[in-house]
Amino acid sequence: MDRPTTSPLRRLLAYSRSHRQTVIKATACSILNKIFDLAPPALIGAAVDVVVKREESLLAQWGVVDVWHQLWVLAIATVVVWGLESLFEYAFGVLWRNLAQSIQHDMRLDAYSHVQNLEMAYFEDRSTGGLMAILNDDVNQLERFLDGGANALLQVATTVVVISFSFFALAPGVASLALLPMPLILWGSFRFQKKIAPRYAEVRERTAVLNGHLANNIAGVATIKSFTAETHEIERIRQASDAYRTANRQAINLSSAFSPLIRMVIVLGFTATLVYGGHLTLTGVLEVGSYSVMIFLTQRLLWPLTRLGQTFDLYQRAMASTERILNLLDTPVAIDSGSQALPRDEVQGHIRFENITFAYPDREPILVDFDLEIEPGQTVAIVGPTGSGKSTLVNLLLRFYEPQQGTIALDKKDIKDLKLGDLRGAVGLVSQHTFLFHGAVQDNISYGTFGAPFDDVERAAKVAEAHGFVAALPESYQTVVGERGQKLSGGQRQRLSIARAILKDPPVLILDEATSAVDNETEAAIQRSLELVTAERTTLIIAHRLSTIRHADKIVVLEQGRIVEAGRHEALLEREGLYAHLWKVQTGERA
Repeated sequence: MDRPTTSPLRRLLAYSRSHRQTVIKATACSILNKIFDLAPPALIGAAVDVVVKREESLLAQWGVVDVWHQLWVLAIATVVVWGLESLFEYAFGVLWRNLAQSIQHDMRLDAYSHVQNLEMAYFEDRSTGGLMAILNDDVNQLERFLDGGANALLQVATTVVVISFSFFALAPGVASLALLPMPLILWGSFRFQKKIAPRYAEVRERTAVLNGHLANNIAGVATIKSFTAETHEIERIRQASDAYRTANRQAINLSSAFSPLIRMVIVLGFTATLVYGGHLTLTGVLEVGSYSVMIFLTQRLLWPLTRLGQTFDLYQRAMASTERILNLLDTPVAIDSGSQALPRDEVQGHIRFENITFAYPDREPILVDFDLEIEPGQTVAIVGPTGSGKSTLVNLLLRFYEPQQGTIALDKKDIKDLKLGDLRGAVGLVSQHTFLFHGAVQDNISYGTFGAPFDDVERAAKVAEAHGFVAALPESYQTVVGERGQKLSGGQRQRLSIARAILKDPPVLILDEATSAVDNETEAAIQRSLELVTAERTTLIIAHRLSTIRHADKIVVLEQGRIVEAGRHEALLEREGLYAHLWKVQTGERA
């Protein structure tokens, strides 16, 4: 898709509109802090003026004639100025840091929420590590800039404005020479930004690639070990890390040159102030106090500008991250929720696939002009060779993907018109790819039916033939299963997944190879339980083991995305077609 051409900073400001009041307060405190921070040189100049000119000083002209009184006025003013400087420093620190935390929090939640709403096809070409880099690393990079970088830029700008105004008020001739390098500094800063921005964009991309490799390898560590591929994977990580290091090095080489170059330009202004201002003071054109103020202010201008490179460096890193985050947020959602409600207690479970044609991205159609009708309360099994489109029907019914042609209806309502939450809430899925969350057994069974009473959880586990092994675990239902349920066997994970669907008690139940990872004895026990569970609901069973679907009301046989046979088990065997062939292969009657 086309990316927005607006600058990342403008996009960030537009995104953070809800925090506008905090931004204004934090900005005001940063500016006021810097104004009071620049006041001490003026007080020093006034003190020098008092000591040198005594009763003829500037303060004397304002009505404070006594020298001691003048010094006390300056002392009180110093305490007040330093107190206000400290107060506003505290205020901007609290405001900017809390703002950074709030925007970080909002942006991470918004990005994660948006990712959850994206269609499954979006994730096919993207790595988990790459998305994690955006949701975590990039968001944190923005936080680091808001913590200190934004304040630093504001204070540098305030310093330049205040000192420029002061110089022109005190000695326009000296000011012109002192500030002569400023246009060159600004030009150099903008040039620096243009050159460094693409380098930091490359750094963020390399970060995503590296995170993708790391996340993928950690998830597949068992495969790496079993194929003794540790050396190979270390080399792949080395290459990805080296590419990240090289991209960073190129950015570092450029950013490191900025401050020294700026310092050499600034020293010209400082030298001009020192020499020409000193000449005017010696000839009596410029007061000693004013000269002292200008020398101190020039020094106060020097150091913030020398750190400008570091601030711009932080800024460009943050903008590169901001662009990646906002680009993710701007990714359009291809599958929109409908607006029609579907009360769960009113769902009958009538399902119809009509004239469906579907192909996964960049692949040949897997379903062509497909039609299938499932009556309410009917148990329908879908069988066929691998790649015939069985699981695709599940993906389409749940709207994980959209068909290129045709209509899918639930209770004679086009599922595109239904609210996604209502549609998926009416369907219970037991997938062959069981996923358990890191947490207790009870939490995994009640996932999606949050807050279910323990008695209901235990009852669902018993129906799924899971209670026996759960009760034997160290902490029974409170036992932590580990990430992805790695502390349990495949069969145990699958039984918990079945228990989860049973507890949900949906009007439509989908069993996608639900017993593929259990032994024959457990499968037989689960099948007996499922006969009770499926008795009063529409059930769609995807199966390779034909023995598990013998008693289905209807068996649909797919081949290359088309229905080639349909009927009950006994009738299909009599036809001596594809189903009979698959049955004989599985029962050993045919090799």
